[in-house]
Order: sequence, then structure tokens, then C-alpha cells
Amino acid sequence: MIWYLARRAFSLLLVFLGLAILIFVIARIVPGDPARIALGPLATANQVAEMRTEMGLDLPFVQQLWNYLSGLARGDLGKSLLTSRDVMSDIRHALPATFELVLFTIILQIALSIPLGVLAAVYRDTWVDNVTRIISLIGVVTPGFVLAIILQLIASYHLTFFPITGRLDTALNFKADTTGLLLIDSILAGRWDVWTDALRHLLLPSLALAAAGVGQVMRITRSSMIEVANRDFIEASRAYGIPERVITFRYMLRLACVAPLTILGLEFASLIGNAFIVEFVFGWPGIASYGVRTILHKDLNAVIGVVLVSGVFFVVMNLFIDVLLGIIDPRHRMREASNT
Repeated sequence: MIWYLARRAFSLLLVFLGLAILIFVIARIVPGDPARIALGPLATANQVAEMRTEMGLDLPFVQQLWNYLSGLARGDLGKSLLTSRDVMSDIRHALPATFELVLFTIILQIALSIPLGVLAAVYRDTWVDNVTRIISLIGVVTPGFVLAIILQLIASYHLTFFPITGRLDTALNFKADTTGLLLIDSILAGRWDVWTDALRHLLLPSLALAAAGVGQVMRITRSSMIEVANRDFIEASRAYGIPERVITFRYMLRLACVAPLTILGLEFASLIGNAFIVEFVFGWPGIASYGVRTILHKDLNAVIGVVLVSGVFFVVMNLFIDVLLGIIDPRHRMREASNT
């Protein structure tokens, strides 16, 4: 298991290095002068030249790449042209809001998709199965930002209990200093009014983000459960008189959860990228909305930092899912070992 983890960690480290270099190259070949954009159209040529020198854009490309990689190894992502602060500081400030949204979204996906998928498999080819398949199809084909706008309109006119922008009511005057997650810090501080308000702010954007994943995982769970149900040992378990509830949730679901777990892991890893438009629509103060603003201002250091954080999150979650699959299903670990 240790050798398996070491190989996976080394391969993912190489993926991260390649991602970092690719992002740097793309950021440098995108049309537009970052120094000119930072200073505005009224800046003189001398001012633009001084800014290019300050940003290191006048150095040879190889030197720029080396400075970038060496700074990245030290945790230095440079200074943001948009906020005039260190990019790492901006990311540390914005990341907890996005992480809380993503974490709540994946919990919502698990709570909805797995039970509905099992329900559809148990009652397959009935009206229950048809209804769940329609729900999953709607979730898959509806873009997250479209659903976000629909939910905002519904909340504005009918469900006024749910806020449509922001992360917390400013009148509550609460700052999440411990973990950065409002739901956790409000419990630690004993502020249940803050917890309730933070939950109300979370529900709509997380539902908009979760819809596609719920539909996809629901369908995969259903098909995996049906496939496992046709195996001989399931029929033998029924013949021995084992209760159907035990067969479904102890035997069938454990084997059938490998494919849904993989999809959920990839979904969790990609939610930071998928949250860009949803955060922008709901005015959520996270790293995704920060990334949108930096892209619009061609803030190269900040754009590179945001994309790298998303890439690191994806790489780490892939490693976590590989480890989890190796624990749940040893055949996965043995198959990886045989391939090498």
C-alpha cells in the first residue's frame, strides 16, 4: 500500500509540474500587455516600460519561467494588479468561502444521488424509476448558471426566506477566524443565528452546483446496483433468507459504490472550476468570483494562482480517490500494480 501511494503521489507531482508550466506559457502568449492593462490607456510609454520591468516581463522567457517556478516552490505567486496585495494572501482570504460551498455541495450530492439511485434500482421499471430518471436527466442537461438564475428568480418572488446574494447578512457582524468556514466557526462560537443565516445563504448556490452531479451519480448508482443484483451470490443470499434490506445496503451497495465514488471524487475536484459562474451570479465572495475579476483585468499572477489552486485541488482529490478505491476494492490496487 505504501509503494502504491508513493507511485501515485510521484505521478501526480509530475502532473502538477506540467500544469504549472502549461499555465505559465498560456498566460504569456495571451494577447494584451499586462503592464498597459494595469496602468490604463492614459499611461505613457515610459510608465509602461517601468511597469514591465517591475513585473519582470522584460526578461527572457526562460528566465521568467525559472523565476516563476522558484517563486512557486517558496509559495510566492507574485502581486495582484487588481488588489495590489500578494496573490497568495488573496487566495487564502477567498478560498474558505469556495471550499465551504464545494463541501456543502458534495454533501448535498451524496445525500440526494445515492439514495435516489438505490431507490430507482430497487423499483426499476416502475413509476418511481421513471420519475428519478427524469430528475437526473433535467439535472444533467441544465447548465449550472441557468439553474442559478432560475433559483434566484424563484427565491425573489416566492421563496423570500432564502437570500439570493452574499455569504452572510452583514447585520450579524461575525467573522470566521478559526477555520474560515461559517458553519463550523459559528458552532464553535455558539452563534446559532449566524449558523442559520449561513445555511440559508448556502442552499441556493449549492443546489445550482449540485444538480448536474446529482443526475450523473444517480444514473450510475442505478446501473451499478442493477448489475450487482444479477450476480449469483446475491441470489444465494436471498435463498439463505437474508433480509432484503441487508442484501441491498450491505452487499449490493458496497460493490456498486465504486463507480459512483469515482464520479463523486472527480465532481468534488472539478467543483471549484464549475463554481466560477455560479459564484458570480450569487455574489459569493470565493476564489471563483475572484478568478473571474482577475481574468477580466488580465491580472496574470492572480489568474495563474487561481488556476493552480484549482489544479492542486483536482490532483489531491484524484490521489484521495485512488487511495479510497484501493481500500474499498483491493482489485483496484492490484490492477494498478500489475499495470506497472
